[in-house]
Amino acid sequence: MTINDSRNQASAATTVEAGEAPVLYEDHDDIAVIRLNRPHRLNAVTPELVDELGAALERATADAPAVCVLRGEGRAFCAGHDLKDDRPAISPEEERHRLQHLQDVTRKIRQAPFPVIAAVHGYALGAGCEFALCSDLIVATRSARFGFPEVSVGLGITGGISHVLPLAVSLAKAKELVLLGEHIDAATAAQLGLINWVVDDDRLDEKVTELTRQLRQRPRLAMSLAKMALDRGAESGIDAAYQTEVSNSLTLFGTEDAADASAAFRRRSEERAGRR
Repeated sequence: MTINDSRNQASAATTVEAGEAPVLYEDHDDIAVIRLNRPHRLNAVTPELVDELGAALERATADAPAVCVLRGEGRAFCAGHDLKDDRPAISPEEERHRLQHLQDVTRKIRQAPFPVIAAVHGYALGAGCEFALCSDLIVATRSARFGFPEVSVGLGITGGISHVLPLAVSLAKAKELVLLGEHIDAATAAQLGLINWVVDDDRLDEKVTELTRQLRQRPRLAMSLAKMALDRGAESGIDAAYQTEVSNSLTLFGTEDAADASAAFRRRSEERAGRR
């Protein structure tokens, strides 16, 4: 089943809730797909969307798929916080609680024991950009736009971006992106090392399907440990990285997945040698 087939099935199965649920979830063929579902507001973030997104990520962790895809319905991935969402004033303590919930979303993405692919089209701004950049792999259409407008509207960056962004693009460039808040296109984001692939607008589903097929064939434990090691290695010193790598290698030593992967590699090598 392709990502597009899954999308069509989900639309048919959730016709009633599509107008109500801010986040949709499905799991087919070992692939979990989480969709931000406020297309009338470009999937802008509200407390309800944050709660539902966190719950969807928890459900994905419980379902234990090979890979998870995060995407947006309608014309955008996520346009950031919904500044038109008219709500009563809240106390500083309530605001702290709201922000911690938001941080939990990116924490769950990074801690998920499977790769998370962000499939980005249209706007990925503010919190939406944070959701994307905290994913493991990012595919964006050529028309996609990324940016951090928080400072321009008097808000702070969240989602661990103060750590993730300087690591990805350098401290100087991170300050430029955050302080000026200018939008950058997908090609520029790729050049900066923020995203992995840029595809034509009509090839997003095709590329995501290709990636999910590749990842679904990888040994899961090895993939999960590699993700964890890379994240921890970027956040800690070289000595901690050495320790994590040894620990992971010992965990994988002698597993059935490792034996199967090694046997498959030897078969391919023998077949190539035989063709020479």
